Amino acid sequence: MNKKIFIRILQFLILILLYTVFFIAGSLALSGQIPDVESEPGLVAGEMGLLIMSVINVLIIMGLILSSHRSGWKLMLSLSVAYYGVVTFLTQIETWYFLSDITVESDLLLRLFIMGLPVAFLFIPLSVWILGKGRSKSGSEPWQIPDLSAKEWAWKLTLIAVVYVALYWLAGYYIAWQNPELRAFYGSPGVITPFWEHTLESFRNEPGLFLFQIMRALLWVLFALPVIWGSKLNTWQTAILLGLFFSIPVNVGHILENPLMPHAGVRFSHMIETATSTFIFGVIVAWLLHRKHKSLRDLFGV
Repeated sequence: MNKKIFIRILQFLILILLYTVFFIAGSLALSGQIPDVESEPGLVAGEMGLLIMSVINVLIIMGLILSSHRSGWKLMLSLSVAYYGVVTFLTQIETWYFLSDITVESDLLLRLFIMGLPVAFLFIPLSVWILGKGRSKSGSEPWQIPDLSAKEWAWKLTLIAVVYVALYWLAGYYIAWQNPELRAFYGSPGVITPFWEHTLESFRNEPGLFLFQIMRALLWVLFALPVIWGSKLNTWQTAILLGLFFSIPVNVGHILENPLMPHAGVRFSHMIETATSTFIFGVIVAWLLHRKHKSLRDLFGV
């Protein structure tokens, strides 16, 4: 076996072990706070599910580290913040919005934010070292920031916000909301309302939801920038990596039983819904922000 391949496999196995340790350490923050609710079994047993989570997260993190032209503390800090933002912060502010009146009390919510700290701010810097990028190289390249005008930033961020809300709403309705068990879980049992009627009712009764999702769209962008601007890959490779980063680590946990979302069907519907929409969204964000575009027509090379 090629020596380089052997070393990479060894690094991969070490990182799986370390990820599992740091994930369990973070989970200790929830000790004694999980509600006493019987959860339906996950798609896989607990131990196998944890192994699958570890393998998938390590592969994504290795991809983010090895594809970056940065190194040292700058890489450690930027990826730690990006990972915590995507996997913990964006997830738990949505937990606050949707589950704080169902299964998540304020003390537990705070601990959910704490739970993600060890993996993001201890495991990722350690991973950078293990993968051989711990030392800052002299003359290291700065972020590859495209020279976007204020006007281009404005129309791109506006487009991103519109696309995110559209993907979120369409996937939410046509994937998740089709599940009657999920509708009942969120307090809307019975026959499903037609799409446009459901949309108009939501605008009238809960306009804050759409403003909240616009804010989340901009936060997704903020946490994506270290990946996009630090990437040494081409546009489409960066887009695929960002799509996987947005969609997989956040959703793979749905394969496990979860007292906060005790119904297996609800978890599965959310997994399909959000994995699909956030992957597409990540690809679009990278496509828009990886380089300068003179106009909307230039997005398509025409």
